[in-house]
Amino acid sequence: MLNIFLIILFLLAAAVCILFIKRGKASSNNKAIGVIDGKLAPCSSKPNCVCSEFPDNASHYVEPINVKGVNTGQHFYRLRKAIEACGGKIQIDTDDYVAATFTSRIFKFVDDVEIRLDKEAQKLHIRSASREGFSDLGVNRKRVAKIIDAYKR
Repeated sequence: MLNIFLIILFLLAAAVCILFIKRGKASSNNKAIGVIDGKLAPCSSKPNCVCSEFPDNASHYVEPINVKGVNTGQHFYRLRKAIEACGGKIQIDTDDYVAATFTSRIFKFVDDVEIRLDKEAQKLHIRSASREGFSDLGVNRKRVAKIIDAYKR
């Protein structure tokens, strides 16, 4: 009886692992949402995204980076380098927008990090979101904090 239980448990665990691996591979086929109407995309209702563009959405909000009175291009360059230092791979790089991907080690889930330079407000807006799944267990919020910490060094 115990052997049957262990076999069933093993098969269930293997099925879950296979499902996660397939979902991870599927996430690599998508792209960052990009800029919509001059802003980064808002987060959905899922708890797997943070964004600095929408302060009224408190559960998903992170502070933008203030770059008033300084060379915004230099700060944008430093933020790109911080993304790379934290393990991100730059996918799109323009004068006012960067899209990067971060891939989880085990199941290869792909998350997007996007940065938009708001020249008028002199801020760098940031969005980090999972492509797959419901909850990210705070990974995107921690990632943004890590990127900002690397940027400030």
